[in-house]
Amino acid sequence: MKFYIDTANVAEIREAYDMGIIAGVTTNPSLIAKEGRDYQETLKEIASFMDGPISGEVRADSDTAEKMIAEGREIAALSKNMVVKIPMTAEGLKAVKVLSKEGIKTNVTLIFSANQALLAARAGASYVSPFLGRMDDISSDGLILIQDIMDVFSQYPDLETEVICASVRHPIHVLECAKTGADIATVPFKVLLQMISHPLTDQGIEKFKADYAKAFPTRYRTLASDTRYK
Repeated sequence: MKFYIDTANVAEIREAYDMGIIAGVTTNPSLIAKEGRDYQETLKEIASFMDGPISGEVRADSDTAEKMIAEGREIAALSKNMVVKIPMTAEGLKAVKVLSKEGIKTNVTLIFSANQALLAARAGASYVSPFLGRMDDISSDGLILIQDIMDVFSQYPDLETEVICASVRHPIHVLECAKTGADIATVPFKVLLQMISHPLTDQGIEKFKADYAKAFPTRYRTLASDTRYK
């Protein structure tokens, strides 16, 4: 399973990219507005160093296929690795059909059923984004949604649409999504850091430091005083 980062914070994207753990970025106007930045300029900056797919979403007031298509073309023109994020509506599916025929990649978002995912795939979506965390919020099992979509898609080898697990809230979500065979999980930066950390790893590092200090006290004091190692 590949990892995308779900944020519009360029510093967080760079940090995750430098760690070599992300293959793409998903964002939306709300996340960019939260950063207080211009939408297209932010997408351009991300594209200046990110070599994987970058999902940029059409505006909420783009509620007709014509508006989504026009805005989708603008987003796609920003960079060769831009993906146009479109909501799961009848008008959205019309836009996906047109954009996909033009060679523009699309990501259908706000998926909450396997039926929706299948319709989006048949319309030509490059990606579908089921929201498991929001399903959990209404006392439904979001992971069942992911499994249902993966089961359906596996029956039709002609489908090339990739499944992005979205609305990921914690590391357990990521692990369970990986078990379903989902193609991608798009994860907030905080969750990526949680996945890296483990108390036994921290304890192990401290134990190694203590053992090294006992075995090589002079060398350890030199390293400890060197600001490069702090």
